[in-house]
Amino acid sequence: MATEDGRRAGTGPGEIADDGSAVEFYAALPPDVPSAALVHTAIPAGTPVLELGAGAGRVTRPLIDFGHPVTAVDGSAAMLARIEGARTVCSPIQELDLPERFGCVLLMSFLVNYGDRDTLLATCRRHVRPDGVVIVQRDTDGRWRDDAPRAWERGGVHYRKAYVEHPEPGVVVATMEYRIGERRWTHTFTTRRLGDEDLPAVLEAAGLRLDGFLDDDGAWFTARPR
Repeated sequence: MATEDGRRAGTGPGEIADDGSAVEFYAALPPDVPSAALVHTAIPAGTPVLELGAGAGRVTRPLIDFGHPVTAVDGSAAMLARIEGARTVCSPIQELDLPERFGCVLLMSFLVNYGDRDTLLATCRRHVRPDGVVIVQRDTDGRWRDDAPRAWERGGVHYRKAYVEHPEPGVVVATMEYRIGERRWTHTFTTRRLGDEDLPAVLEAAGLRLDGFLDDDGAWFTARPR
């Protein structure tokens, strides 16, 4: 069940990060090679990547394997402790202000839907080189439709929508349940729609412009400095 004020929350074995994410759960997941490959194909070989919200490094490791130096940022020191081979910076994304500028700034895991998108995108703009690219993964409407699956299994991990509420148009409050063997975690969060029609104005406010989409359903898009 969602918290009364809509804040994020999580339960389960191991440490729970401030955003409700379970460290042990994400550390147990296999590397996300397909997402890293998608990013790799969108940027020149060897481009340094600033990965915002890196978590336990599911994308960090494959990006390094593809030849990209990675600076991994997360607000959870426990998450970052699981990452090897990358520079790590423990900081809330909104407060990040590094001296470097990067050829690629990566904001995935639907953070643009879950957090304060204006400040998140401002951080992206602040850290991307003038000739660089910002790559964003957004939450599409499809998985929250009434006819979408409520439970599925992938790679030995069982996923279930334990609770879904639509408190207002374009807003979903949900609790996801994750099970690996006998271990069970829940994560409650709020996701806010970011439609195609919203992108130009939202990006412009951050000093960015829409560059294109990386997949057929538009879940991944690129933006460049204005």
